[in-house]
Amino acid sequence: MRKMVRKKYLEVLCTLIVFCSIFSISLMNVKASGYNKLQVDGSYLTMDDTSTGSTNGGISTRGIHMMDGECSITKAGSGKIYAYAGTTANHDVDYLSVVMYVDQYNEATKTWRQIYFQQASEYDTYFVCTSKTLNVEKGYYYRVWATHVAGMQATPPYEEATSATDGIWIN
Repeated sequence: MRKMVRKKYLEVLCTLIVFCSIFSISLMNVKASGYNKLQVDGSYLTMDDTSTGSTNGGISTRGIHMMDGECSITKAGSGKIYAYAGTTANHDVDYLSVVMYVDQYNEATKTWRQIYFQQASEYDTYFVCTSKTLNVEKGYYYRVWATHVAGMQATPPYEEATSATDGIWIN
């Protein structure tokens, strides 16, 4: 008799555990599917540690001279970010440039505000890049965007494209 009660108790307990597991899994799916990221001026506001943007991401197409432009932002410690931008040409060009911008998201105005920029230019080459580690205010989203320029003096105008990262939260 005791054995049967114990067996019945274990069956009920196992059934309850299976039921609770299924219920918990279904709740997790509801929470995950209900989460929507906010997008501002083409950049999503994320809690990621890093973000990369590229001209191949639909912002601009590849040209005769321009191959690709890329930018990235990475958390680099407490209140620090590492920003990078680079431009690659299909071949050596007369002029190649990248201008890297760092923006801070303003919650009150729902807009991005530029806090830093840096330019790098090269001649008679196919690659140029620039980077910077910055101390920034904690409690804000930051993003990097860049303009990329490549061209030959004999065939103006120069090709230009942009790239942008998503915003990452810095704490």
